[in-house]
Formats: sequence, C-alpha cells, structure tokens
Amino acid sequence: MAGFWGKRKREEQELAAQDADLAKRAGSALVAADERVRVTADELAFAEAELGQGATAELRVALGSVREHLGEAFRLNQLNFDHVPDTAEELRTRNARIVQLCEWAEDVLDERTAALADQIARARRAPEIIAGVQADVTRLRARVPQARDTVGRLAARYSSDALAQVAANAGEAEQLLGFAEHGVGVAERRRDAGQREQANLALEAATESVRRATALLDAVESFEVEALKAESTLAAIIEDSRGDLVAASDAPQTREVVAAASELKAALAALPAAGVNTDPFTHLTSLRTANTALDAAIATARARAGRPIPLLEHVHHAIDDADRQLAVARNVITGHRGWIGADARTRLAEAERVRFDLDQFLGTAAATVAGIDEEHREQAMLMARRAATLAAEALQLAQRDIDSSRPQGGPGQWGGPGDWGGGRRSGSSDVLGGILGGLVIGSVLDGFFD
Repeated sequence: MAGFWGKRKREEQELAAQDADLAKRAGSALVAADERVRVTADELAFAEAELGQGATAELRVALGSVREHLGEAFRLNQLNFDHVPDTAEELRTRNARIVQLCEWAEDVLDERTAALADQIARARRAPEIIAGVQADVTRLRARVPQARDTVGRLAARYSSDALAQVAANAGEAEQLLGFAEHGVGVAERRRDAGQREQANLALEAATESVRRATALLDAVESFEVEALKAESTLAAIIEDSRGDLVAASDAPQTREVVAAASELKAALAALPAAGVNTDPFTHLTSLRTANTALDAAIATARARAGRPIPLLEHVHHAIDDADRQLAVARNVITGHRGWIGADARTRLAEAERVRFDLDQFLGTAAATVAGIDEEHREQAMLMARRAATLAAEALQLAQRDIDSSRPQGGPGQWGGPGDWGGGRRSGSSDVLGGILGGLVIGSVLDGFFD
C-alpha cells in the first residue's frame, strides 16, 4: 500500500511540474506575441510607405486577425489570475489554448512578412535598380545596329521563311528599350511624388522590357550559329540518306520499305539547287524524319525476312483447329453446368476472348477469311493456337470435374450394368472418348439428370 501511495504522489508532483512549466510557457508566449504584433505594425507602416496599400493588403488583414485572436489569449490569461479559484484541469486547458493562439499568431505573421520581404528589398534598392536599367538600355542600344547588319547578312544566304523568327528582332528590341527608358522616367517621377506603389510597378515593367530586348538580340546572334550547324548537319544527312537508298534497294522490298524510300527520294528532290536561299532547319527536319522512317522500315523488313512466313493453309488449319476445340469444350461445359467448376469455365472464357480478338485483328470472321497478309499471318497463327490451347485446357478441367462428381461403384450407381456405358467406366479417357465420338454422352447425361 505504501508503494501505491508513493507512486501516486510522484505522479502528482510530475503533473504539477508540467502545469507550472506550461503556465510559464503561456506567459512567455503572450509577451513574445504582443511584441511581435507591435514590430509587425511598424513594418506594415514602412511597407505601406515603400510599396503602397495594395501590396500590403494581405499583411494588414493578417495583423487584424492576429490582434483579434490574441485578445482571446489575454482574456484567458486574466481568468487565470482573477479572484475565482480554478481547478488544475481548467488552468491546464487555458494555458494550452494560450500557447496555441500565440504560436498561430507567430506563424501567420512570419508567412505574411516573408512574402513582402523581397518586394521591400527591391523597393529599398530602387535607385540602384534604376541606374542598372539605364546602363542596360545604353549597352543594348549599341547592339541594335549590329543585329540589323547580322539579319541583312543572313538574308543573303537564307530564305525569308528561315529568317521569319529573327527578321524583326532588331526593331522589336529597339521599341522595348524605348519603353524601358519611359518606364524608368515614370518610376523616378512617381517615387519623387511619394507614389511608391506606382513607381514600383513602372520599374518592374522597365526591367522586364530590358530582359525581353536582351533575349531578342541574343536570338539574332545565336541564329547565325545554329544555321551554320544546321547546314553542316544537313550535308551529312544528305550523304547518309543516299547511302540508305542504296541499302534499301538490297533490302526486302516490302510495302513499307518501298513507301519510305519514295518519301526519302521526294525529300531529297525538294532540296533547292546551289545558290538558292534555303531554310536549313526545315530541310533538315524533313530529311531526318524520312531517313529515320526508312531505317526503321529496312530493319523491320530484314527482321521479318529472318523469320519464315507461315503458309496461308497452315493459318487456316490453326483457325479450324481452334474452332473445333472451342466447340467441343463449349458443348461439354454447357451440357454439364451443375458439374463444371469455375476453373474450366474461366479457361473457356479466355479461349473465346482470344478467338474474338483474332476476328478483330483480321478485321473479319477468321473462319471465312479468304486471304491474310503476310505480315499478319504469324500473329494470326499464334492467336489461333493460343485459343486452341486454352480450349483444350478447359476441356481437361471439365473432364476432371465430371470424374470427381460422378458416384463410384455399387449397384444402381454409376458404373453398374444398367448404366449408359453398358458397364462400369472409370478414368477420364473413357468419358473423353465418348465426348469426341459425337458428343452423345453429354446429351444422354443431360436427359438423365434433368
């Protein structure tokens, strides 16, 4: 008994220590949250001065919500120290709620102030950013004449279709640089007038214009290099394509090979004569596509030539065999529904599904199809043999179920002198022989048991 009371006293002491620590945490959290609200209010005032009220709306709403919930936390804290005595459980619940509210307030304010941190940093660096934009405009404007000269030089070598993506880049870049200068001027005037939000928007627009102008001028310079690379690659593709046409003449002349070779010849014939402005990118794409298609067709034809193509008679024989196997298995299973288990019925359903897929594959009834393309014969034979195998397995499973369900021995039971077999029959081979002998057994069994 002494041990029980000692253990209980220790538990009460530990719980009291935890309550004291929770109360201390609640008081510290209230002080920290109150200070954070005061600091955030100062940051909000500074952010509104730098960014305007539109950019700081979310922080303002969040600060109002935090103040409302912290008011609840302060009211709970007052209840802990009023004249009304509280139980330990009540104190514990209030302090936990205070800690929860204060932590939530800290998280909300952290999230909202972090979202404004980058904008405030840019606003503080506005004079530096303005100077950078002006320097970039001056530097890029010096590149505009070079871009015009490059486009003119390229126009003497490449077609207008090839130059369509960069022909107007110099003019567009010059317009963007003019817009950037205008945006910088607007930003400076609005900033001097105290309209910080509008000044920041104008500065962001100017910065984006400089970025787009840089991309346009860079595209002109990179186009010249990419066009040279495309011409070099095109020459190699032309040589490779001519070699592939020679190889295609030695490959099996299947329909795919002949069609792919014709497309490649047409692509080669479409190449412009020497001295004519070209579009190397378009020609390279068309030649590469035709060359790849011919390679694939040759590889397929050679792989097919390495495999013997089944004779049409053999395919028809496989289809007929599958239909016979399915007919036997279907008649046995449907004629002995009470005896056949799920395995045999499932195997028959699989066989019928494969047989149906064979008709879909050939596009007509396989049993009456007159001709089958050489490229389809192998697959058709495989599907027919698969259907026949599944049907044979279904018949074997059905025979097993029949044998296991048939009573064995004894007068008046199956196997007696007066039974359908003229004597006792045991073993699956006897029943299977009767099934294959005109399916008479199935009909007799139906009539007997019905």
